[in-house]
Amino acid sequence: MPTRSASTELLATPHDVWVLLSEPYHLADWWPNVATVEPDRRGFSAGARWRIRSRKATWIRRAEADDTFLIHVTEPERRFTFELLRARLRAELLLTSVAPERSRADLTVSGPYLPGFSRTLARDALERLHDLVQTATDF
Repeated sequence: MPTRSASTELLATPHDVWVLLSEPYHLADWWPNVATVEPDRRGFSAGARWRIRSRKATWIRRAEADDTFLIHVTEPERRFTFELLRARLRAELLLTSVAPERSRADLTVSGPYLPGFSRTLARDALERLHDLVQTATDF
């Protein structure tokens, strides 16, 4: 399966970024093509399965199709790995402190080859995460 990676500097500490990531309903704010999230009772922990609904049609799913978001690893303020089962996408997000009030996010996504969308998925997700973190720091 092809793999794509992207990195960005976030204007927040790893702790502050983790607070946003660990809130299930923020997934729709930063992961592309997610419209709604229904977390299970395990919340943001390894083994949790969230039901997600897509925002628009893609090559492999119709609009408003359901998928399962499976969390594999959560290492607070450091590492988060997950999988979208139906879409067959796996992702790993690493957070590193680079300066006071700044962190680096490295995202690696692997999945089936799809023209267009899959090539920019990691970059698009990090751009949305950057925007979410920036918005949160403005409050």
